Amino acid sequence: MGDCSGLVAIVTGGASGIGAAAATAIAARGAVVALLDRDALDPIPAGMIAVVADVTDDASVRAAVDHVAAELGGVDILINNAGIGAAGDIAANDDDEWHRVWDVNVVGIARVTRAALPHLRESKHAAIVNTCSIAGLAGLPNRALYSATKGAVASLTYAMAADHVREGIRVNAVAPGTVDTPWVGRLLEAAEDPERTAAALRARQPHGRLVTAVEVAEAIAWLASPLASSTTGTILNVDGGMHSLRR
Repeated sequence: MGDCSGLVAIVTGGASGIGAAAATAIAARGAVVALLDRDALDPIPAGMIAVVADVTDDASVRAAVDHVAAELGGVDILINNAGIGAAGDIAANDDDEWHRVWDVNVVGIARVTRAALPHLRESKHAAIVNTCSIAGLAGLPNRALYSATKGAVASLTYAMAADHVREGIRVNAVAPGTVDTPWVGRLLEAAEDPERTAAALRARQPHGRLVTAVEVAEAIAWLASPLASSTTGTILNVDGGMHSLRR
């Protein structure tokens, strides 16, 4: 038995990285977890269900959320984690790429949340946790498009928290630093000097290393838990001090 026992959680982008780690952390607290991802999972982690859904497709999202609610008896926790990256300065990406990344990282949160709201309103422990980023809170080089979307996630988190606090729905976010995930791995593989780039990523975080997906997942799980029932409208930095500290 854990603090999330009897609760149903949806995790978007749950197939890998932070999403997979968050699903595991929430399940360990006793929740039944549904993984929403555009890729089919095989095998599906024990004690979880998986539903194929694309956060850029409203019909797909609504069908997936309603399926989870019917299958598991409701929705109590929503983890809006699905997201994609983008590199370069303001001139590096064309209009199509701006629309694509914005559609996933920002509008995707809106689609999944509005589909889940009717179910969350029926819960006594409703919680939403969005995945933001240090890139949305501090200026990072060559991350203009990605930073713009994550800055929007931060603002959206505050707005959602204000809109739904009286309904008993808590809304928070985590803002990780650079996390050791498959996406970061692909960035390093594409770099001219992967070792030098990796060293620079580690060095810019005050604690001198990449954040782990598990560290971010545990922060998400706590924000989603009834133990955090007086915490809403908060962005929790999980970045080794990158946002606040100077060396």
